Amino acid sequence: MKWKIKTFLVGLGILAVTSLAACSKSSTEDLSLKNIEEKGTITVAMNPEFAPFEFKTLVNGKDTIVGADVELANAIGEKLGVKVKFSSMSFNNVLASLQSGKADIAISGISATPERAKVYDFSKTYYDSVNKVIIKKSDLEKYTDASSLKDQSVATQKGTIQETIAKEQLEGAKVVSLVQNGEMINELKSAQVEAVVFEEPIAKAYVAKNDDLVIADIDLTSEKSDAYAVAMPKGSTALKAKIDEVITELVDSGKMDQLVQEAYDLSTK
Repeated sequence: MKWKIKTFLVGLGILAVTSLAACSKSSTEDLSLKNIEEKGTITVAMNPEFAPFEFKTLVNGKDTIVGADVELANAIGEKLGVKVKFSSMSFNNVLASLQSGKADIAISGISATPERAKVYDFSKTYYDSVNKVIIKKSDLEKYTDASSLKDQSVATQKGTIQETIAKEQLEGAKVVSLVQNGEMINELKSAQVEAVVFEEPIAKAYVAKNDDLVIADIDLTSEKSDAYAVAMPKGSTALKAKIDEVITELVDSGKMDQLVQEAYDLSTK
């Protein structure tokens, strides 16, 4: 009888260990790619105020999100064989949408910084960012270097790498963090701020549409991590591998630069 009880207990122990191992395996299993393929869609979070990467324009009379990042997302969708769904939001909510499960990936001119990489997975970078300062054309001789903006108000977009760069490199400047790019430009044109910090393609696009604005001759150092990448929830190994394949093909062929240029030309029409 004792032998039967002992055998029974040992059996229970083996069953418990097996169950725990199965649970452990299940909890760490990478379903990032499988889940997207099964539902047939990939939801992309973006802030469509970053021409030429993502912006809204009329296509066949319909307000549509277009841009280089949109084309990248479409290429990823084609690679995975799924439909692409774009979810528009403010930039400071783009990354948060990954944690909440509202989006599968985020593509919105996102710099892959070491700090962000602690929380999210990032693809290979697909575009190196250079930061520029926009000022009024009438102030071109007034603001000639970083020190000339001391005690002046400089607008940046909340939650961006440009916000950090302005605080670190424009010593003594009063950094004003705003949510929307359009709001930053309006603040500059109405003299509420004296300068705005943008990535170069975005800066060029705004200057092209505003004759009273100009890119100042002010150097801002861009860090190695200041390059755009696709963001994913932590642990998206399988999904990252597929996205990296798409980016490698686009970058190596020169297609990515072409997409940026075509989007820039469209944004300045």
